[in-house]
Amino acid sequence: MTAFPDIADHTVARSLELYQQAGELIPGWTQLISRRADQFAHGASPIYAQRAKGSRFIDVDENEYIDWVSAVGAIILGHADDVVNAAVKDQIDSGSLFSVNSPLEVELAAELNATIPSSQMVRYAKGGGEACALAARIARGVTGRDMILFCGYHGWHDWYQAANFGVDPESGDYPFAGIEPIGVPRALAGTVMPFLYGDLEMLAALLAEHAGEIAAIMMEPARSELPRPGYLEGVKRLAAEHDVILIFDEVSCGWRLAVGGVQEAVGVTPDMTVVAKAMSNGYPMGAVVGSREVMEPAKRMFISSSYWSDNIGLAASLTTIRELKRRNAPQRFKEIGEKLRRVLNQAIADAGLEGACTGLHTNPAVSLATPDGIDPRKVSTLFIQEMARRGVHTYMSFKATLAHTDEDIRLTGEAAAESLQVIQAGLRRGNLDALLIADLKKEPFRRLVG
Repeated sequence: MTAFPDIADHTVARSLELYQQAGELIPGWTQLISRRADQFAHGASPIYAQRAKGSRFIDVDENEYIDWVSAVGAIILGHADDVVNAAVKDQIDSGSLFSVNSPLEVELAAELNATIPSSQMVRYAKGGGEACALAARIARGVTGRDMILFCGYHGWHDWYQAANFGVDPESGDYPFAGIEPIGVPRALAGTVMPFLYGDLEMLAALLAEHAGEIAAIMMEPARSELPRPGYLEGVKRLAAEHDVILIFDEVSCGWRLAVGGVQEAVGVTPDMTVVAKAMSNGYPMGAVVGSREVMEPAKRMFISSSYWSDNIGLAASLTTIRELKRRNAPQRFKEIGEKLRRVLNQAIADAGLEGACTGLHTNPAVSLATPDGIDPRKVSTLFIQEMARRGVHTYMSFKATLAHTDEDIRLTGEAAAESLQVIQAGLRRGNLDALLIADLKKEPFRRLVG
């Protein structure tokens, strides 16, 4: 891609045809809510891809896109990275799954211990939600208690979705807006409770109110911003005072800010950590790591699955982690993120809009002020729509890989400038609706983390 495609020629007809078929064959259309068409600009954004390489993918309509979604953060080195793929192909030739164990299990555990500050012992899984459920099982088994306090998003399993039998402490609605706990046993009501990120007083009150009942605090330590100084230290202190296991869910926030995760970047070490997504650059893999004191009792618990010993995820993870270190990933992500932030802020200024590109350099986001009476969803959908028509696949936020180049950033900035000018014209003329060829983007759930 050296220039924008002609937006008049842009079509996603084949994607839409496949999506209609999926609606008849797959309940909910997709396997991940974040991949549903209504999470982007339905009618303009691609829904199905046929191949990907580096920072780009080609959809089923043969449109090429600069990809800033990066498989919801799971791609970190770049799509189809040559080094990781070579390791995986070698492992496939040697066997993807053995009747006995692979020495890669031991090798990866040692690599994780050398990389993540909280890691002394390791258990594997195949995805983030599954690994969070495993961590909850271990914490309950170690403490003999049932309740878990949480802040953030931790997957689809019953232990966590049971929170939707309660209410969000801020809004009074479901903690996960728009998701009813259908199929979750009502007997689990009250076993998991949310707390607000940044509010130590609320956390302290919950710990005091349920003293002796709480097994763990599970939280995303950061997402869009780093915590204020002292906050995570305060959470760790409260957990220790109440003899509660502190779990950092670094499935989404791990690997990019520092290879050892947010905990390495901020210097706060939890008792346990959950990792997945980017640790294997697109191959299924997850892990729970933690102190020997917390993890060793898991040997007496029934935690077992055939494909947790799959060799492909092990090989991909080992190679990905070593490549992140070899390629000086944290510095490169800072360079990419800050360059992208600059061009996006320039595009906002040039369009004469009020807003800014904010957040961590690992996941910067465009935030636009909307006049009173204007549905902000129309503005965000129009931005995503116009970016897609110009060959850039993104949310309002941007998740880089190491494969993103200065040329990708330049083209993204130009696409953003044109897209924001469309928005400005629509606001000025009062005809946003006429400019939208897509359905309004929907929010799947609320995250209780900043």
